Parts: sequence; C-alpha cells; structure tokens
Amino acid sequence: MAYQVANKKLREWVQEVAEMTKPGQVYWCDGSKAEYDRLMDAMVATGAAIRLEKRPNSFAFFSDPSDVARVEDRTYISYPTQEEAGPTNNWVAVDDLKKTMRELYDGCMRGRTMYVIPFSMAALTSPMAKYGIEITDSPYVVCNMHIMTRVGVDVIKALGTDGEFIPCLHSVGAPLEPGQKDALWPCAPIEQKYISHFPDENLIWSYGSGYGGNALLGKKCLALRIASAMARREGWMAEHMLILRLTSPEGKRYHIAAAFPSACGKTNLAMIMPTIKGWKAETLGDDIAWMMIGKDGRLYATNPESGFFGVAPGTSHSSNPMAMDTINENSIFTNCAVTDDGDIWWEGIDAPAPEHLIDWKRRDWERGSKELAAHPNARFTAPARQCPIISPDWEKPEGVPIDIFIFGGRRASVVPLVTESFDWDHGVYMGATAGSETTAANIGAVGNLRRDPFAMTPFCGYNMADYFSHWFEMGDKLGKNAPRIFYVNWFRKSPEGKWLWPGFGENSRVLKWMCERLEGKVQGRETPIGILPADGELDLTGLEISEDYLNELMRVDLDAWRAELPGVESFFAKFGDRLPKRLSAQLEALRKRLA
Repeated sequence: MAYQVANKKLREWVQEVAEMTKPGQVYWCDGSKAEYDRLMDAMVATGAAIRLEKRPNSFAFFSDPSDVARVEDRTYISYPTQEEAGPTNNWVAVDDLKKTMRELYDGCMRGRTMYVIPFSMAALTSPMAKYGIEITDSPYVVCNMHIMTRVGVDVIKALGTDGEFIPCLHSVGAPLEPGQKDALWPCAPIEQKYISHFPDENLIWSYGSGYGGNALLGKKCLALRIASAMARREGWMAEHMLILRLTSPEGKRYHIAAAFPSACGKTNLAMIMPTIKGWKAETLGDDIAWMMIGKDGRLYATNPESGFFGVAPGTSHSSNPMAMDTINENSIFTNCAVTDDGDIWWEGIDAPAPEHLIDWKRRDWERGSKELAAHPNARFTAPARQCPIISPDWEKPEGVPIDIFIFGGRRASVVPLVTESFDWDHGVYMGATAGSETTAANIGAVGNLRRDPFAMTPFCGYNMADYFSHWFEMGDKLGKNAPRIFYVNWFRKSPEGKWLWPGFGENSRVLKWMCERLEGKVQGRETPIGILPADGELDLTGLEISEDYLNELMRVDLDAWRAELPGVESFFAKFGDRLPKRLSAQLEALRKRLA
C-alpha cells in the first residue's frame, strides 16, 4: 500500500471482501496518471485494449457480445419489504439476495488483482460530496472511474479515522485457475449477473458484468439509485438531469436542469450551441444533478460526475460538435469500430464508412456489410474538463442556483413543442406523467407509449410514489424560490411523418422563451394543459419554418388529451394508496379543464 489508511471501518471491510473473494493480490489505487498509464499499458499488452494512434492517450475496448448494456431485469432494489421498493423496481428480500451473491462472490477474484478505488462524487470540498470506495477486479473499471469520478488519496484523507463512505463491491465474476488464459473481456453468463442495491445500508453489490453502469458503480448505482434514497432521507434531490447555463445578450445568467428519457437528446441539449444572436450556453453536467437548498432558500445543483459516458452512434459534428471536440484525446471508446489507421468510427459519425474496419465483435468489417460496425450502445468515456463549453463554475462546491426545470419525451403527436406548468404541483404532474414512444433502442413494440416519470424509472432507489411525495415536499420547502417547470417535445411530426421542428441548436429559441417567461417579457397563452407561447412570442429570426408546421407544433388537440387520461389513471393505479393525493388532484383538475 502506497499510503496509510486511518479509517478502521474501511480497512476491515477491504479485509472482509478479500477473504471472501480470494484475489491473487490487493492494490489500493492512488488516482495518479502513472497508475492509469500503467494499467492501460498492461491491457494493451494483453490485447484487451487497442491504442488509438489518431487520438492522443485514447483506447478502444470491445466487450463480450453478452455484456453490452445496463441489465435492467438483473438490477435489484433490496429492502426488507417489496412495498418499500415499489412497483417500478425489481425486488428480492435482503437476506435472500445477499445469500445468493455471497455464494457467487466466494473465490470470484481468484487469480486476479483486487483494486480498491477511493472516489468522490462531486468536488471533494462540496457540501454535496459523497465518498465511495469501489472494490473491483477489472482494470478497465479502474481507468473509467479515473475519468468519471475523482479518484485518489485525497478521498482517503477526507475520510479520516471515522468518515462515512459508500461501499461498492464489483466483480466480473470470472476467477482464473493457475495457468488459465484470461478472456479479452471477462464476464459471467447473463443468469449470473446481479446489480444489487441495499439503500437502507447505502450498499452496492455488482457481479458478473464489466460494462458501463453495471460496473462503474459511481454512476447510476450510487449517483441515482442510492443517492435518491439518501436524498429523500436527508432532504435534498438526486436527479437524472443535465445542467446548463444560458446567458442572455444582456449578461443575465439562467441555470436549467432537464430530465429526458433515453434517445431524447439530453447530451445534445447539455452541449447546445444557440443559434440566436447574442445568447451563449455553457455545460455544467450531461446526466446527473444533485441539488440542495442553499442559505438563500434557492435550489443549488452540482454535477457529481467528472466525466461524460456518452452514446457514440449518431454523435457527429452536425448533431453535437462540442461532444466531438471533447473526445479528441484522453478518452476510452467501448464497442466502437476501429479504422486501419488507428481511429474510431461509428454509424452516424461525419465520415463515410472506410473500406475496412475492425467491428465491435473484433471481426473484419467491409463497407456494404449488412451488420453494424459499432454496437448501437457503443460508448465514449471522456473528461468533462475537455468540453470546449464547460462552464468555469462546473466544479463550484456550492453548485449553481436552478431557475428552470424541463421535462420531456419523444412524442410524434399530441404534446406541443413547449408548455409551462401553472404552478409547482402541476409541474410535478407533468414530470410524473412524462413518457416516450418506444424506439428501436427500447424493448417493446415501436411506437408504444412508455411512461418514464422524471426519466427516473430505472434509477429511483425506492417506491416511486414516495419519490413523487418528495418532489411535493421539496416544492413546499422552496416556496416562492422554486424553479419554474416546463415540458418540451422536440419530436412532433406532421401527419405525413415529417419532423416539424429542426431541433439541436434551434432548441435555444424555446429556452429563450422560457427565460423571457421568468422575466415577464412574454405573456404566453393559457390552455387546458398549461401555458404555451402566444403568437409571435417564439423568436424565429433567421429560421425558415412554415406557418402550418408552427401551428401544428403548438396545437392542443383536446380529444387527444382526453384519450390520454385513462392511460395516466391506470399508471397511477399501480402505486395504490401510496400515490400522493396531490397527484390525483392534478389529474382531476386536468380532466375538468379538458371538459
């Protein structure tokens, strides 16, 4: 060990895990560049990683084809009773789940190094910071955690002799016998994969997968599933939200936090390049927001992560130039294709497919092949500090004050381009009923409406009815300081199936209207579903959009909205008596307005 660990509880836990998993050796990570380089060099030497000649200090990895995404059906929220986990989570009783997993963990690190990763979520000095210790047998995980969190000896120092930490245990579940050759991507079969959370103990156990959020336990496991339960107990918020600063030509700053389900343009909005003259955007976070009420009674948000773990396919200089500039160096690419001259490639990148590639299954791929070269969930891991429009305040310990919340989803019809809620309770209703029509990326029939409240369905670490209540409670505490709430739909189509709104940088026009609503510069028009832009209020300078398209984007079809109500009713019914009465009251109020 290169440093002293004064925290007795930590030393004992590491010893206990080592006795159970039986690794060949135990290594305490220090978070240094030398450590990162050493681990990467070793993975290049075994063939697990490919050094990308075209991108300084960047590497490509290919996962096992059975280990390519978050495994929702193998993700568990474990409480003493199923009621506490609620109807949207997979539940197994605490003792049963631990018994199963202890049997899997027994000797699971044999022949491997057990890495101990001390990490901080949020800047170490932030009042919102939480410290974690991830134990893993995957050097790939160590290197990704270096980028995604703040790893290092400073965390050990901050813990002192008795500081609290969140224990995160991970194993790829592939012990090695003496002389056995290691797989290039070791993992366990699907039926042995478990991503388990014990929120009452702030404890995470993951087994069998080496991929993404299943293995980088600071990400969704800690920052959302465990943190949401902690936030409820401690009176703050852990949300699946980007954080963005928008500055007007007059220099007025607005801070926006937005929640969208997958495939709804979250990363694009986080790194937006406004098309309206004089308006400027800065990125504060692309995925997760932790928010606390400050001394002035306002809600302050910080991004607890230090990196971006973004979906690669579809990312290009036309869709997200800032993301493309972020990944020029010091990045990890997983399940992307690799070019003969040592660069990466994926479907939807700016360049046409080369004649020949190595695809994500490590096979030769030739132009014209019917198979995708990159996996649809291929990822890049890149330091947030490299984003050209990262805000200078992105690591400000106290965070930034939130003015606006945005919810959204992917809807071809019914939902207008933008709607403001009448008040906080109505805004919570909007968030609770957020939904998207399924795309090819989701499981299920394409075009079905899937409710994803607050974009938190896979990430809420307790009964979602209680989570709705927590939003109402936070609104009560914030009172007049509560952020204003809006709902957007960039994806409305014409009856012929054409996109009505250009999206991307043009979404800044919608954000400008929201800011003007805050300033009282625009009045909006009241409809039964909320407040929409009145004629002429949306700044369309320099944008060619037909009046027909604009009318359709802003149309509120009362019959279509009435037809939505039974679906909302049956969704709410899932939560039984635990559903907040204030949410039922909002549904009834909407029903009356639509009548």
